[in-house]
Amino acid sequence: MKAMILAAGQGARMGALCHDTPKVLLPVKGLSLVQHHVQQLKHAGITDIIINVWHLAQRIKTHLGDGSQFGVNIHYSDEVEPLETGGGILKALPLLGDDPFIVVSGDLWTPFPFANLPKHLSGLAHIVLNDTLALNPTGDFTLNGALISNYGTNKLNFAGIGVYHPGLFKGCKPGKFKMAPLIRTAATRGLVNGEYYSGPWFNVSKPEIYHRIK
Repeated sequence: MKAMILAAGQGARMGALCHDTPKVLLPVKGLSLVQHHVQQLKHAGITDIIINVWHLAQRIKTHLGDGSQFGVNIHYSDEVEPLETGGGILKALPLLGDDPFIVVSGDLWTPFPFANLPKHLSGLAHIVLNDTLALNPTGDFTLNGALISNYGTNKLNFAGIGVYHPGLFKGCKPGKFKMAPLIRTAATRGLVNGEYYSGPWFNVSKPEIYHRIK
């Protein structure tokens, strides 16, 4: 199974912290954010990793190299302009192959156990949800058993971690687009499963969040 780390963001809301440093290279507890992901994926037995890059791309490549120093194989998907989450994954599909693959947002800090994610899908996607309602009080999806729904009460938030089948992107055109509409469309067809994660999880989207966990 392969994995993709989304690392092409500019970190505009981080101010001076990301003026000349990609957000995924910010150190947290002694390691860069992206290195935490690389090590956790390796611990889960996942050693083929694709990383999309745009803002200060060479800094990320120099930091991680080909991954050999971490015991993994890293390949890069270069973007000449930011493509958002969906567009970035679509561009990287030739590197990701024909089987389901893991995607994680590079600006997260969480000890989520990647080894527990399914290697095979009954539908087109499996996503992780949490209850970070302070960030998004309306929530994103409801979880009915193992099935994701766009409707209902007691909504949970998408945690930026998922397993996707390449077929989820069928019909998509190259360019900039987000993942959420694809997931919602597949959910209306009953093709998205999910799980609830209650452990530590931080989206490093603001300086105050970063300073709280670093």
